[in-house]
Amino acid sequence: MSTVYSKLQEFKRKNPGTIAWRMKAHANVIEKHLNPGEEVLYAFVGQKGLSSLEIFNTYAVVVTNKRLLLAQKRVIFGYLYVSITPDMFNDLTVSTGIIWGKVIIDTIKEIITISNLSKNSVYEIETAITETMMTEKKKYIKISKGEEV
Repeated sequence: MSTVYSKLQEFKRKNPGTIAWRMKAHANVIEKHLNPGEEVLYAFVGQKGLSSLEIFNTYAVVVTNKRLLLAQKRVIFGYLYVSITPDMFNDLTVSTGIIWGKVIIDTIKEIITISNLSKNSVYEIETAITETMMTEKKKYIKISKGEEV
């Protein structure tokens, strides 16, 4: 069993209210794109899109020690994959409603919304993404200034 898939299952077990489909297929896409030396720190699933009615756009989101990865295996053929490096990461917004929560990832190029998350899961998602990206972003700043990492 892949590391990504086991982390997704762990997230889904802790947050059964989250809507997610085809987690194993999405995890396999991410596994193909992991670089040597890259460690999976946290993983979660949710629906990509603003609306709570969009329940068939499941994405796997993985926080590694180097970047943020998002993937969706399409039903018939192909897949969608996004890699967000710390220098491209701008901001993270979390919101909750009556039933579900949303995480909005703001990058230099786009805004990505992951919705239909269990309301209680957004706290740990925010912590995992923010802590990792801020730690890695400091390394990028040092490199751009010519300092040793």
